[in-house]
Amino acid sequence: MSASSGPLAFLMKDRIVAKPGFNRWLVPPASIAIHMCIGSVYAWSIFNPPLVKQVGVVASAADDWTLSSVVWIFSTAIVFLGLAAAVGGKWLEEVGPRMVGFLAAICWGGGFLIGSAGIATHQLWLVYLGYGAIGGCGLGLAYVSPVSTLIRWFPDRRGMATGMAIMGFGGGAMIGAPLKTWLLSVYYEAPQYLGKLADVNLITEGGRRFAEVAGQQVEVVVATAADMAKVPVPGPEGVYKVSMLSARVIPVPQASS
Repeated sequence: MSASSGPLAFLMKDRIVAKPGFNRWLVPPASIAIHMCIGSVYAWSIFNPPLVKQVGVVASAADDWTLSSVVWIFSTAIVFLGLAAAVGGKWLEEVGPRMVGFLAAICWGGGFLIGSAGIATHQLWLVYLGYGAIGGCGLGLAYVSPVSTLIRWFPDRRGMATGMAIMGFGGGAMIGAPLKTWLLSVYYEAPQYLGKLADVNLITEGGRRFAEVAGQQVEVVVATAADMAKVPVPGPEGVYKVSMLSARVIPVPQASS
């Protein structure tokens, strides 16, 4: 079955010819909107603090990722952006911008889903694969599709057309940063608070801190006032129970009678 007769045939460039009288000024808003979506990648730094406290939430726990291990996710996405744009630019000439944009949406959205699965299961390689590699490919494909479309619709104003697209890409962080910050505050959930540091008996074993709760020693973190000032919803400083299923729990030995 040829591409022109397959289930995705409506995406091919020979099926997206505009009708007579089409207003070309309807194209820039859509192109700018696409670039603003992918431009949110430049607000990646918003994710760094929560990622290095994913286990401890209010403070970094022993099993949390380090900052040096997560900052390269953004770099990976940018590298794949360039690679995908280089390959996708040539492919776009064959299939048209709609097909490229469709694949870009799948990669960009799918990258977020895979990355979220990596966060949920605490598998850093999945975050790199999803947001970094697959999402980065979506970035590159979504970058070239609007630019190519705008240039074709505005052959008499190529500079203006390219500038509008770049404006959207650069302005994505202006919207992405506050939006991501707001979403993090909406879905933020503080772990169980056990009390002030002076009121909780802590045990340190192998670089981990434990406190006795309901006859068990559960892993905890100690959050200072500075730590609590950085969380989306500030709370009291003190001892908090690690809120991951992977947290260590050690039964307290019972004294013999």
